[in-house]
Parts: sequence; structure tokens; C-alpha cells
Amino acid sequence: MADYYEPITYEVTEQENGWILKTVLQKRLGVSRKLLSKIKLTERGVTLNGERVYISVTVKTGDLVAITLEKETSEDILSQPIPFNTVFEDDSLLIVNKDPGIIVHPTHGHYTDTLANGVVHYWQEKGEMFRFRPVHRLDQDTSGLLAIAKNAYVHQHISEQLIAGQVAKKYAAIVHGCPEPLKGVIEGPIDRDPEEPHRRIVIETGYPAITWYKTLASFKRGALVELILGTGRTHQIRVHMTSLGHPLIGDKMYRMPGLETMDDQESEGIEALDRLIPRQALHACELGFRHPITGEPLLFKAPLPDDMEQLRNKLADDLNTGGLT
Repeated sequence: MADYYEPITYEVTEQENGWILKTVLQKRLGVSRKLLSKIKLTERGVTLNGERVYISVTVKTGDLVAITLEKETSEDILSQPIPFNTVFEDDSLLIVNKDPGIIVHPTHGHYTDTLANGVVHYWQEKGEMFRFRPVHRLDQDTSGLLAIAKNAYVHQHISEQLIAGQVAKKYAAIVHGCPEPLKGVIEGPIDRDPEEPHRRIVIETGYPAITWYKTLASFKRGALVELILGTGRTHQIRVHMTSLGHPLIGDKMYRMPGLETMDDQESEGIEALDRLIPRQALHACELGFRHPITGEPLLFKAPLPDDMEQLRNKLADDLNTGGLT
């Protein structure tokens, strides 16, 4: 017999008196057509005052509308006791602060040692049934805040906020050199590099991309930069900062433009910086959106991880010592 999550409910107001139930579900509970079709197929599905009804019925003031989702699990994800950092959790959401170096979701040829494996194990140990549904992506070597929805309804609502530009995502990066001007906007269309399809480049024929940046601290050889995305293209921050001539320190894919033609001393200095951290110095430091169930505004923050903090300290020391060690 199927198991179900707690119902998501809504009380019909005087303004909605006489509405079709389907309209209430779509306009007030925000249920998409696809999700509604899925819910109707379940045993409990959509109810009005506790009774199963057709969604074509009319409602009246004070009626209690409810949708009940069938519990799901990620049967294709192996359970592994992989530790992760929980920032927030309730019946709808799990917010984690992802460590660098860990893949979010299993991929072809990489079925274990991912965040998904660890989260599925964590839920199983608690006796809970949820399907692993990350709402957005973080690269393997990018650390920071990641939202995971516990059901399709929550995933749909946060995804819609993302599309509408209502999710606040802020990143911190440590880059080569210091951007001039100290703050600004980068509007450079992005697409695959035709010579290396796994890389992205700024190209006139690419997809529109916009990034706002602000320099928080500048050093002799680098800078700590805050970034906000206006779009969500693959590798967007890394590509845009490289296009400015200020790639992220430690980034093995997006290197300093013109590195091959620099003199030995200059190129060795850049490579010395890149060796100070084993991954691109990029961290998702803030994440904000409205709770899909309560409507409450949520804002989560994650401080710089140890490796980026150590890099910042070394760059700051370089101001006084005259050289990096």
C-alpha cells in the first residue's frame, strides 16, 4: 500500500467563492499542470473537505482544499554514509553547505561518493522516504549552499522562483589581479568552445549571460570578489571573470588569457598562485527564496571554507612580505 506525505492544504476565501477547484489548485496552491496530472492518479490525490472530488467542481468560502503527494525514494541512488554539512532542514527542504570536491548527483561512470549517496543514506537512517531533488547545480569543485527539495511540489515552486529571478544567489570568488572598475556588470553571451566542447567561452553567437561583481578586498596579486548571477549558464562566473582577464585562482580549466605568451617570471607567478588551492576558488555564500509552503522569506549564509580563507590570508600576507610562499 502506498505511503503519503502530510497533505498541503488551502482554505477557500470569500474572493474565491464559486471558483473551479482546478483554478484554486493552479492559482492559489501553484500546482503545475504536469504535477496535477500526477497527483490525480494517486489514491488520495485532491480532496475537498476530506472527500475525493473532480477538479471541475466549484468551491465555496471556507472549503478546505488538500493535495496529498505519494512518498518517493531514489531507488537508483546507492546509500552511502558520506558526511555533509546541514544548514537547514524541515519537512519540505534540506539546505546543505557542500564541500569542494564532491559531485552533487551520480553521473555515468560515477555512481558513488556523491552528495546524493550521502543524503539518501541520511534519510534512510532516519526512517524517512524522499527522492533526492536538487533544485540547482554546483560544480564538483565549487563549495557552498545547495537547496534540495523533498517532494515534487516543493521542487516545482523553487524552480519557478529561479526562472522568475526571485531566488537570491550570491557567490564569493578569489581571482587573479584586481578588476577595474572595482564593481560592475559583465554582459557576455556564452556558448561551448568549438575547439573544446567541454569548455565555455564568451562568443557573440552565444546565449545571453549577465553577472554582477563587486570587489570586497584587493591584494597585490589577487582580489576577493562578490558575484551575483543574472542568468545561470554553465561555468558562467568562471567564464565571465576569465573574459575580464581575472580568472579564478586555482581554476585548471579557465586559465589566465595569454599565459602562453607571457615571460617566464610573470607566468611562473600566476602558476604559483594557482598552486595555493587545489580547485577553483569559488563558493556559493548566500541563498535566499520564499518557502514553498509557508511563503516565509528564507536567507541562508555560508562563510568562506577553510581553503579559501587560507588563500585569502596568504594573499593578504603577500602585501607585507613581498612574496608568496
